[in-house]
Amino acid sequence: MSTFTTRNTETLLDIAADVIQLLKSANTTVGVAESITAGGVMAALTSVAGASAAFRGGVVSYATPLKQTLLNVDADLIAREGVIHAEVASQMAEGARRTTTYDETLPTTWGIGTTGVAGPDKQDGKAIGTVYIGIASPTCSKAFGPFNFPGTRERIREATVMEALARLREELRKAN
Repeated sequence: MSTFTTRNTETLLDIAADVIQLLKSANTTVGVAESITAGGVMAALTSVAGASAAFRGGVVSYATPLKQTLLNVDADLIAREGVIHAEVASQMAEGARRTTTYDETLPTTWGIGTTGVAGPDKQDGKAIGTVYIGIASPTCSKAFGPFNFPGTRERIREATVMEALARLREELRKAN
């Protein structure tokens, strides 16, 4: 008897297209705050035709001080835990919602935050491949992780983008 590994052939574009469709069908929007992914989530979302109806924009807060000043991530939290932490990802997602709200009567509905270590070295005592993803909505924010993505720097970042969008898609499906 032979065994085989079931493979998921879903592409990043498939997931991003689902996210945009779900956002549009619910008349909701998303903003993004990225660190480890450095714009990868935003690039994936905007690769979908019609994304402008649901995607507001985002921030690449690669430097730690930007997480504090642009996204209001708690400085004491960062001093205590470092930036590779579940609560940091959650606060980044909340900051993404705030930062991309340009009209208080129409706040950005959803936020995504990504933080982690892609290498070449550990950061804040966390191993390469350690990732947290935050998702914020008007009613709550949550963090997913730690994920331990294997491989090269590029592979870890790609896996993070895909996971972030897959988690948002799951949350959108629950909400609709």
